[in-house]
Amino acid sequence: MAIATTPLVSLALPEKGAARLATQLLLAIVGTLLLTLSAKTRVLLGPVDISMQTLAVFLISAAFGMRLGVATLLLSMAEGAIGLPVFQGTPEKGIGIAYMLGSTGGYLAGFVVMAAIVGWAADRGWDRYPVKLFNAMLVAEIVMMAMGFAWLALLIGPEKSWQFGVVPFIVGDLIKVGLAASLVPAVCRCSSVPEFWSTQSLAVIVE
Repeated sequence: MAIATTPLVSLALPEKGAARLATQLLLAIVGTLLLTLSAKTRVLLGPVDISMQTLAVFLISAAFGMRLGVATLLLSMAEGAIGLPVFQGTPEKGIGIAYMLGSTGGYLAGFVVMAAIVGWAADRGWDRYPVKLFNAMLVAEIVMMAMGFAWLALLIGPEKSWQFGVVPFIVGDLIKVGLAASLVPAVCRCSSVPEFWSTQSLAVIVE
C-alpha cells in the first residue's frame, strides 16, 4: 500500500472548483480562530508564561500543508494588523501595526516562515514519520527563534534579547516540538485506516 504524500487537509477538500476554494477559506478562518485561542492560552513554566501558539502553528501547518498553512498565518497577521486582538499581548499591550512592530514582531514574522517549513515537509509526506517531522519542526523552531531574537536585539540589544527572548522559552518550545511531532503522525495513521480497509485492499487480502 502506497503512503500518501499529501497533507491531512486533502481528505476534507473537494477536488476542484468553487467548493474547494470555499472550503479552503473556511479552514483558514477556523485556523486563525485556533491561533487566537492558542495565543490566549498560557502555561506557567517557571517564571515565564508560555502560550500554545507555537504548538498551534506546528499542528495547523502540518495538517494544512505549505500553501494553506502560510495563507492561514498571513490571514491571522492581517487580522492583527487591522486591530483585531488575535495576538498574545493584545489588546493589553497594544493593537494593530504598532503592536506587530514591537518586541514580538520578529516572532510573528517567524511564525509565517515556520508554517512554510513545516507545511513544505507535510507536502512531502514527512508528517507520517515522527523523526522526519521532528527534524523539520526543530529547524522551523530555530528559524523562528532566530528571527525573533534578531528583531528584539535591534530594540533592546543582543544580550537582553538572548536572556529574555530566547533562553526562557527553549525548554517549553522543545516540548511543543516533540508533542506536535508525535501527534501528527498518529493522526495520519488513523486517517489511513479507512483507505486500508477499502474494497480494493480487502480484495488483495482475500486473494
